[in-house]
Parts: sequence; C-alpha cells; structure tokens
Amino acid sequence: MTQIKQGQTHSTLVAAKRLVERSTKTTITSSIEHSRALLKEVNHKIHSNPELAYTEHKAHDTLVAALQILDDVEVTPHAFGLETAFLAEFGSGGRVIAFNAEYDALPGIGHACGHNLIATSALGAFVGAVAALKTSGKPGRVRLLGTPAEERGGGKIDLIKAGAYKDVDACLMLHPGSTNDYPKNLFGTSFDPTLATTDFEITFTGLPAHAALAPWKGINALDAVVQGYNSVSALRQQIQPDERVHGIISHGGDAVNIIPDHATVQYGVRAPTLSGTHLLRERVINCFRGAALATGCEMSLKQQMEYADMRPNRPIATAYAEVMANLGYDIECNFEAAAVPASTDQGNVSYECPSWQGGFGIVTEKDVYNHTRGFTKSAGTPDAFHRCVEACKGMAMVGFQVLVDDSFAKKIREDFESWGKED
Repeated sequence: MTQIKQGQTHSTLVAAKRLVERSTKTTITSSIEHSRALLKEVNHKIHSNPELAYTEHKAHDTLVAALQILDDVEVTPHAFGLETAFLAEFGSGGRVIAFNAEYDALPGIGHACGHNLIATSALGAFVGAVAALKTSGKPGRVRLLGTPAEERGGGKIDLIKAGAYKDVDACLMLHPGSTNDYPKNLFGTSFDPTLATTDFEITFTGLPAHAALAPWKGINALDAVVQGYNSVSALRQQIQPDERVHGIISHGGDAVNIIPDHATVQYGVRAPTLSGTHLLRERVINCFRGAALATGCEMSLKQQMEYADMRPNRPIATAYAEVMANLGYDIECNFEAAAVPASTDQGNVSYECPSWQGGFGIVTEKDVYNHTRGFTKSAGTPDAFHRCVEACKGMAMVGFQVLVDDSFAKKIREDFESWGKED
C-alpha cells in the first residue's frame, strides 16, 4: 500500500490511479524487459570502470553505443561542448520529457553513490517511453541526457547554460539509496527535496622562513588555516539544524623545516536554499578573515560550484508512487518530508523546468550507506540491478503520460510555477 502523507488531495490521487492505460503499461514493461540484457551489460561496464567527473569516457561510449542500436533514435555524442555528455532523442512535435543519466564515480571508492544504476535506470526509462510513444503514434519527444560530473563539477549546470532543458516539460531521474534508510518493505521514495550547497576555496599567502634558524622572519600560512578551521568548528554550534559546514585542508606546506607561505582550505556549506548558503558562507569566510588578520597573511577566495535546492514536482511524485503501487511496490510520498541532507545539480534543473528525482533502495550490509566502499559493492549486485529496472518502469510510465495527458501536464506546470522564484 502506497504511503500517502499530508499535502495530497483526493482528486490528485484518483487522477494518478487511472494515469496509465493497461496497454501502455504492457508496452513499457515488455520493451524494458526485452532490453534487460542490454541494460545489464551497460550497468556492469559502468560499475566496473569507475571514472571521475568530466573524464567518464568509457561510460559515455558505452551508453552511446547502446543508444545507437535503437531504431529511429537520434544520438549526439560529445554534446553541448562537453566530451563526456551526450544527447539522444526520439519523436517530434508535442511536449518534451527528459531523463537524466549520471555516470561519474567518486575518488578512490568507485561507484559508491550508484551512478551506474542512475545511468541504467535512465536508459531503461528512455527505452520504455520511446516504445510507448511509437505505439501511440502521438506527437511528443523523449530525450535522454548524458550528464557528467554530478559529484564534482556540476555537469547539469553546463547543460543548462547550453540550453538542454529550455524546452523540457518534465525532467525525471532516479537515485539509489540503502534499504537501511527505509522502513521494512518500503521500495523507495517519491518526494525528496535536497539542500542547496555552495563550495569555495580559500588560500592564505604568508612569508617563508627557515623553521629552525629564523622562524620569526616568516608569516605562517598554515597557522591561518588552522585558526580559521578551529573558528569554523566553534561556529557549528550556532548554525541551524538543517545547515551543514564541512571542509578539508588541501595544502598545508611543502617541508617541515620551512615556515609555510601558502596554505589552502576547501569548504562546502549547505542550507535549505541557495540564499541561505550565501549567508552561511559569509559567516564561514569571516572566520578565515579573522585568521588572516591575526596571522598577518593575505587571503584570497575562489568560488566553486553551487547546487540549488531540489524542488520536486508534486504531481510527478504522486503519480510515480501510484504507478509503482500498481506494479506491486510500496513508495513513500510525503510532501512534509524534511530535505535530504545532501545536494545535487538536479536541484539546478528543478529551477529551469518541472523536475523530479525519486529514490529506490538497494540492499546493503548493516550501517552501509552512500559514499562508502560497502555501497560500491552493493551497487554492482544483481539485486540492485533488478530494483533499478523495476523503478525505471514506473518512471517511464509517468514520463510518457506527460506527453499524452494534457490535464496531467497542466498540473505539473502549475506546481512548478507555484514554487516561485527564490529571493
């Protein structure tokens, strides 16, 4: 039984329950099942060959090769001015739906966020939605976007700038998590807002000196980093419960017998909105400004990526929960849910067009979650692949309905506009 929480109206649920015709459901399910061997091969290749942001050449080539097998699909490798982005599209006229494929890995631990499953689910949903649109003979376009560098770099932001989402009526994607995060028998979630994040780098410049013969002649840049770091640690007790601050010392000097004249920290701050991250960022930077003044160092600031908060589309979330229930899977759809304390460049997309990112659980060992080696292992199992395929069936059904159901598409647009623009 799908768990329906506050914020969902009866009329919305009734519309969702009769959303997908039986024949459409059959077409989508059978087409994805027919492609199961292809999806399995793609999933295995990406998982077995982890690549970091903007260097996902094997993943790009694997997905492009799989898409080029499909009839009547136009495929553009190396799209939008990025070597590891791609575009695939089928159809003409009508509305446009897009599925986002992510496939970058994490340094040192591979696909510890399951992006192999994200790419596989997007490919599977594309296959299913294309089959349904072909069978229907109706206008509409199904788009698959290869979006590199989610973990570090913001590939979707590059695609936004290139106009990839300008004409999109709904953008959908799925993300795996650990079943440890879910109550027993819950397959996944369909309403997952996330925090905004902004990252930056601070470099201190001091003066080198021999650390034994004349340390008083130096200005210690590492001391500035350490003082700033400790000040941020003290700041944490005064920030809001839904805010986060985390950082690393990326450079602290070159030799123990030299007073460090250069030292660098990298920080990320998270808050429910981008404007909130800007306020929190200023408080963190002030900690380092004070350290620069205390040590006599010069300080420089380099702004890095910014990910907006995720604004999930409520009609899409409701529809996915109901479609998955009809497939026999329990999905939580809770409009009162607190933001997931993580960030994604899908949030930036949600400011550009109606967007949605659903979650599905994969079985992991106890106390194993995303961004751990244990999750990398679990993301490559047959069970994780099976769950991914089942989830993408529901996503394909919802995506196709956006193309053919005027009332549903109107509700999606109205909900997108109801979020308003952030101050």
